[in-house]
Amino acid sequence: MPRHPVPDLAVATVDGSLWRLADRRPERFTLVVAYRGRHCPICRAYLQELVRLLPEFAARGVDVLAVSADDEARARDTHREWRLEGLALGYGLSIATGRAWGLYVSTGRGATSIGIEEPALFTEPGLFLVRPDGTLYWAAIQTMPFARPGFADVLKALDFVIAKDYPARGEA
Repeated sequence: MPRHPVPDLAVATVDGSLWRLADRRPERFTLVVAYRGRHCPICRAYLQELVRLLPEFAARGVDVLAVSADDEARARDTHREWRLEGLALGYGLSIATGRAWGLYVSTGRGATSIGIEEPALFTEPGLFLVRPDGTLYWAAIQTMPFARPGFADVLKALDFVIAKDYPARGEA
């Protein structure tokens, strides 16, 4: 719920650290990007766009994490193969934590008709902007991998939000 505290989030990252939302001290926001996992080719392009725009988010005072339910080995392979240098990439998001954040959960189908090997369970995409006080500012939650908010559009929205001190919406 916007303007209310988000659930706790603590995940291991591929750089070997523990990323805890409660420990973050961004100037303006923390951007949490939940992605489906290594099996998702749409996620690959999406996260590569995010990496390209990381300096723009940093310039606006936004700390960034991408996270999935993948295990450590899959996350490390994802980070290396997708060339996600500079992106805090978390792994091991529990299904319960994903649900607490409002993410949809899918049952994997093993080998799919499009040649993708899906895990048994995984979360669908979500994008969350969290204020430094731990309250939700903005959420975009998907049931499918398609038609996610583009990061260039998110940056434009952030420019407006910052310039106008625009309040969070959807809290009523």
